[in-house]
Amino acid sequence: MGKVVIRLLVAEDFDIIREDLCDIIQQQPDMEVVGSAASGEAIQALAMAVDFDVILMDVEMETTTAGIRATERILEQKPAAKIIFLTAHETDNMILTSMGAGAVDYIVKGCEEAQLLEHIRAAYMGKAILDARIQQLVLKEYSRLRSSERSLLFFIHTVSHLTQAERELVRLLLENKSIRQIAEARCVEMVTVKTQIKSLLRKFDCTRTKEIVSMIRELNVSHLF
Repeated sequence: MGKVVIRLLVAEDFDIIREDLCDIIQQQPDMEVVGSAASGEAIQALAMAVDFDVILMDVEMETTTAGIRATERILEQKPAAKIIFLTAHETDNMILTSMGAGAVDYIVKGCEEAQLLEHIRAAYMGKAILDARIQQLVLKEYSRLRSSERSLLFFIHTVSHLTQAERELVRLLLENKSIRQIAEARCVEMVTVKTQIKSLLRKFDCTRTKEIVSMIRELNVSHLF
């Protein structure tokens, strides 16, 4: 049985960096570069034309999201493809966006050669190494989504128990109307509006109307009113 060799594609728009990556890979007895590209469009075409095991994908090439878009399109055709993002950016948003595109791992440019090779081998074996920061971000995002889900369920339950007058009150609050303006619009006394606001605050478990407005906007459900 022959020795296993990991076949790699390298996508990087800076010639020097791309050539350096290819040289590092070619020096490994268990790896070989089967193609390289300098743009998202080129790597997409290459991925469809040759057999490969892992792609090192620069996130920013001809556009700031070229690598992300290329990854999405490649995975549509080859869902089992293993893609590692390689980028100079390490912002939380970039990491989450990149991982959301379907990459199995994420490496920051300039990392140690041994670290790069370790990540490539791990990705090939299906054991991608997410560094501690990415793990924390993924867990944080999961927690945020779970929290949003609970908030939405609570919100739906609360809205289902609102009176028509309370729904109208919420709509006016979303329009940033003051208590006086709400009273005038509804032809009622200000004390009546204040009483209804107190009822709303209890139902939404809030202390200020701004909290209700913020919740509705964050959940993107203003259209319900």
